Amino acid sequence: MRTPLDVLTLDELRRRTSVKWRAFDPDVLPLFVAEMDVAPCEAVVDAVTAALRAGDTGYDVGTTYGEAYARFAARRWGWSVDASTSRTLPDVMLAIVEVLRVLTAPGDAVVVNPPVYPPFYGFTANEGRRVVDAPLGTDGRLDLDALERAFAVATGVAANGRGPGSGRRAVWLVCNPQNPTGTTHTPAELEAGLALAARYGVRVVADEIHAPLTRPGLDGRPATTHTPLLAVPGSEQAVAIVSASKAWNLPGLKAAAAVAGPGAADDLRRIPEEASHGVQHVSVLAHVAALDHGEEWLDAVLAGVERNAWLLADLLAEHLPAVGYRPGEATYLAWLDCRGIDDGPSSDGVPAPAHDPRGWFLDRARVALEDGRRFGVGGEGHVRLNLATGVDVLTEAVERMGDSVRTAV
Repeated sequence: MRTPLDVLTLDELRRRTSVKWRAFDPDVLPLFVAEMDVAPCEAVVDAVTAALRAGDTGYDVGTTYGEAYARFAARRWGWSVDASTSRTLPDVMLAIVEVLRVLTAPGDAVVVNPPVYPPFYGFTANEGRRVVDAPLGTDGRLDLDALERAFAVATGVAANGRGPGSGRRAVWLVCNPQNPTGTTHTPAELEAGLALAARYGVRVVADEIHAPLTRPGLDGRPATTHTPLLAVPGSEQAVAIVSASKAWNLPGLKAAAAVAGPGAADDLRRIPEEASHGVQHVSVLAHVAALDHGEEWLDAVLAGVERNAWLLADLLAEHLPAVGYRPGEATYLAWLDCRGIDDGPSSDGVPAPAHDPRGWFLDRARVALEDGRRFGVGGEGHVRLNLATGVDVLTEAVERMGDSVRTAV
């Protein structure tokens, strides 16, 4: 099976100048940041080339982005998006910030579900909001009891949503699907979370950047699907931030849209017009082309990601059997539990990999992964690995990692 992940050689990839290929020395295999090692989607290449040749490089206007996402969502999930109320914004995290500014004030709380995308912490803190953790369960799924406790802390409302509360506003910022675990929240989980939020007066904002990246189901395995938050009962006052960035490997061509339930449309209108000034028109054209004409390419990428997810399971069983791993339901990211690796000291005094697996594998295997501690509670002893690469790169990376552990003592 040949996919867009299998087109470019490692030498060709190293000609790229993005952070993935410039952050480390050339002998390091970079499987950290969320960039895919893919040949680009030709529909996107054609759209950007045509825009540059035509000089269509001015300021963006209107709801073109939201309209394209609505068409994609209708085909992919049967979800009807009201694009007329959408707001095109520079990227996902800046869109989240703008929505938080409308829904909360400095000192208000934002509830998150760690382990979770690290910028949820940094961007929230930079806006003067306080983060309240509601960790995922040990199964990687939403823990409704933890969520209710966090809502009570965030709002000052007593258990079961009774009592006057602190008078402060709060937002539940949910990663849907979840990064780094790859969990796809079910309709029942999301509906229960929305009901709890309503009981405590908490508004809900979903980061759905990984929504298109669910598993197609290969070799008899079940396919998975994304449940848009706004398609779930009780989401009338919720907001979702959507983007083609991750699914079509466009992090350097940033764009996003905020879409709202009917009760939150006025909130999007309150985002100041200046927030749209950073939107890059060529980026919007690239994303629209991906959404309208890039599904065949996306499906080919997803086939390669699923193949790699199960290949990784086999490679770990052979070379690093003490590492815990369960293929996720979405994203092209793998969440590896390294706490089972021998915790004893190495022969040269370097801390064992269970203490700092990211540092260990970078120094001793020359493989760059994301440090699980950056993802908050539950990230200790973990690393995140990017599956969106070629079979040869993934295989060599795990072999190197296994060798580094076997030869350490």
